Amino acid sequence: MKNKKVLVSGCYDLLHGGHIAFFKTASSYGDLYVSIGRDENLLFLKGKKPVFSEDERLYIVKSIKYVYNTFLASGTGMLDFEPDMKKIKPDIFVVNHDGHTPEKENLCKKLGVEYIILERIPEPGLPAQSSSGTKRDMKFPYRLCLAGGWIDQPWVSKMHPGSVVVAQIWPTMDFNDRSGLATSSRKVGIQIWGDRYPDGDHEQNARLLFGAENPPGKVYVSGSQDQIGLLYPGINRLYYNGGYWPERIESTTEKDICDWLSDILHLVPLEPRPEGYDPLKVMHLEKPLIRELGEAGDLCWEAILKKDVNGLGKALTNTLLSWKKILPLTVPDWVMKEMESKYFPNYPGAITSGSGGGYVIVVSETKIEGSIKIKIRY
Repeated sequence: MKNKKVLVSGCYDLLHGGHIAFFKTASSYGDLYVSIGRDENLLFLKGKKPVFSEDERLYIVKSIKYVYNTFLASGTGMLDFEPDMKKIKPDIFVVNHDGHTPEKENLCKKLGVEYIILERIPEPGLPAQSSSGTKRDMKFPYRLCLAGGWIDQPWVSKMHPGSVVVAQIWPTMDFNDRSGLATSSRKVGIQIWGDRYPDGDHEQNARLLFGAENPPGKVYVSGSQDQIGLLYPGINRLYYNGGYWPERIESTTEKDICDWLSDILHLVPLEPRPEGYDPLKVMHLEKPLIRELGEAGDLCWEAILKKDVNGLGKALTNTLLSWKKILPLTVPDWVMKEMESKYFPNYPGAITSGSGGGYVIVVSETKIEGSIKIKIRY
């Protein structure tokens, strides 16, 4: 009797025992075919190349005894294996529990392929491993700015005080560089403390990082919401009134609030902002516009504490609209068109994670196709 064809897909960078256990289990269903993401596609999805090149990863996976055949994916995007699935016509497609997505499952249903989700069970005597878990435990958190962004700059808040709301998120994946998740500040932090979240007082650490990133004579001073967002756990409201450092910081690390926010926020990838992009070439620093921006931050904080989905969505949308008025280049026309056609009419609210690109942060109580889930660190 002819063996069934089994297909799996992934990056398979930094290969570990968990990968081998996954291949072993998947191969028990039939001849195992492994689709490996190309460097170019991984660069598009993550904003950076993998540690090992596609040729190296292909060589390593081919050497594993449980693998019948392996190849570089010929498609692009999150479903880069789709053209190959149509060509190979596997009987079964296997994913780990944390690799399951509705898009993969729907594709398998469409093509008549059995879809199997495996629990992550290590070999006897070995610890459970996952790439995402290993990276999360090793690496610095990221920062998500939800509302009021740019008011942490003195040349903005001196016009009118207001609030910025930031959240510290686990590095559940390698988020794209140049996408508004404080990746440049994070890299400076890693130079200081290594790729570990530092012990000690949060404010002292944040001030140290702010000073390290903004030495005397620096032309553009990185706003302190980046450093505070990276080093203060949970969700934080930062109130600025004309200074580089906020006059007060309010925080919540309550599990139910952080879990609620994790559940309703979805990140949809956009193109990272281009190198050399300057969002500050055009400015309309008018007091009524700055007031609107700060009030969006206040609304965001109040909505989070009340777990008010609609209020939160409105705060995110209002922030984006304020950016467009105050700093028009921070919201390119192509981004605004996409927001107005795809997100504003269909969800409580949305904003971009960074100026000129990055991710769309969408508020939704239902799943969004192609989105990435985040986890607030508390």
